[in-house]
Amino acid sequence: MRQGRRATRHGRRAAPHPCIIPGMRTTPLGDLEWQRAIDHPELLAPSTHAALVAWARDAPAVADLVLVSASDPGLADTAAYVAAYRVPIEASVNCVVISGTRDGQERIAAACIRADTRADVNRVMRRLLDVRKCSFMPVDAAVAGSGMAFGGITPIGLPSDWRVHLDARVARVPTALIGSGIRGSKLLLPGELLCALPGATLVEGLAYDPADRG
Repeated sequence: MRQGRRATRHGRRAAPHPCIIPGMRTTPLGDLEWQRAIDHPELLAPSTHAALVAWARDAPAVADLVLVSASDPGLADTAAYVAAYRVPIEASVNCVVISGTRDGQERIAAACIRADTRADVNRVMRRLLDVRKCSFMPVDAAVAGSGMAFGGITPIGLPSDWRVHLDARVARVPTALIGSGIRGSKLLLPGELLCALPGATLVEGLAYDPADRG
């Protein structure tokens, strides 16, 4: 598998990002019980579990660093989840699906950003997809294409022809909370490890703070 990549200005690939840093650990968050995700396929979308197994095969420490916790499916949306389970909003990483068309072909990418920021769709994502116009993919299409539940879409286990871009701020999140592919659980792992996800690209400026734009 390809390693994740270091942050670049507009997603151009650079030197491989180290997958595991000595001493890296996952700190449990919130009022939840966390377990090794690889041991609980029932709490993951099938493609997410398969991708996690493959990643751990190449980097065995991943099996211990990626955790999962069951939660109320009705609280899967970020605002409800962080309030109910006492998780800091800045630890939550959202995965949104963006699509555009060029020469009659649809181009799809996932943008992973901190929940307290917004994806720069009209400038950065449009440039990364190399299309004249792009937008958030319709919910039904994103769910059908990813094989994951709305509110649970995660970068781990997306279709191989979907690009995965992570905002560089994610690497600075000590412990990141992301979807599991279903609404009834969440994954937890170091932000820097998430940014080493095989095939993913880090992008400076992929997201912005809404307060900075009024």
